[in-house]
Amino acid sequence: MINNPVKLLESLIAVPSISRQEHGTADLLEQVLSETGIETSRIYNNVWALQPHYNSELPTLLLNSHHDTVKPSPSYTRDPYSATVADGRIYGLGSNDAGASVVTLANLFARMYNERLPFNLVLALTAEEEVMGEHGMRAMLPHFEESGIRIDMALVGEPTGMRPAVAERGLVVLDCVAHGVSGHAARNEGVNALYNALDDIERLRHYRFPKDSDVLGPIGINVTQIQAGRQHNVIPDECRFVVDVRTTDAYTNEETVEILRSVIESEATPRSTRVRASVISENHPLVRAASATCGATFVSPTTSDMALMWNFPSLKMGPGESARSHTADEFVMIDEIYDAVDKYTSLIDNLAKLI
Repeated sequence: MINNPVKLLESLIAVPSISRQEHGTADLLEQVLSETGIETSRIYNNVWALQPHYNSELPTLLLNSHHDTVKPSPSYTRDPYSATVADGRIYGLGSNDAGASVVTLANLFARMYNERLPFNLVLALTAEEEVMGEHGMRAMLPHFEESGIRIDMALVGEPTGMRPAVAERGLVVLDCVAHGVSGHAARNEGVNALYNALDDIERLRHYRFPKDSDVLGPIGINVTQIQAGRQHNVIPDECRFVVDVRTTDAYTNEETVEILRSVIESEATPRSTRVRASVISENHPLVRAASATCGATFVSPTTSDMALMWNFPSLKMGPGESARSHTADEFVMIDEIYDAVDKYTSLIDNLAKLI
């Protein structure tokens, strides 16, 4: 089945694989790879394989995509778990994000499994990408390290129209609390925490970090939620607001948090700092190989597991279009799948000439 990526995609769609519930698709991928003669390994619901002639003295390219999905939208008009082929499209949950990348990268690895290249290939079809869960890539990368496998670069399959994405922003969500003193509204007593929060929101609205990223530009700051007060006649002594911060490679996420804390008086607590910005040099052989095959690079507006690949350069590229992801009646074009098979192969050929 691995030699027929369309058929494999249809089989994947039929197996529910919402994040943290991907055991069914992991079982299927493990079975399909093994039936092809590929020695597979598994950690949680991550299925991975290594070329049999792996040479630790050569650089290693990780081929990665994810087989988990979001929950289906209530506005689906088709069965999200039944692959429907119509008008040159395959409809179904996860068809575009990122089933098409999974099946084409698996197909590529199977065809290259016994090829001797100037670099090693490792395939990792991972779970929990949609939630950046602890049992997805966050578990996979330490497992590689513990297994003595050094990853030098990664090709991450996500729907980009097979355009090479050389960068994506990171994300920090800040939960902020402004404090005041409660009092009677009619007597104008107390200190209004809501006003204190508004002062900080105004500071954040106009704040500009001293450094911009050469590739990603300035850090983006947006206040997206606010909550205060229990009843109309009581001055609120607490106001909570949420800040969405889109980070860049100009600062680490931790540095970004500390700078913003110095700008405002409210308490600011990051939910996580693990979703980091990712930038790969245009001169990296992987980028040059992809550009020679697929044309101009771009900056992706969405995040992916590249955000967790802090210690090596990564490039995002795959069949489908990002705008179709997480939508009702999600689909991928059949032609896009076969185009990806050809372009992934050309990329590997080009990279072999550059390493």
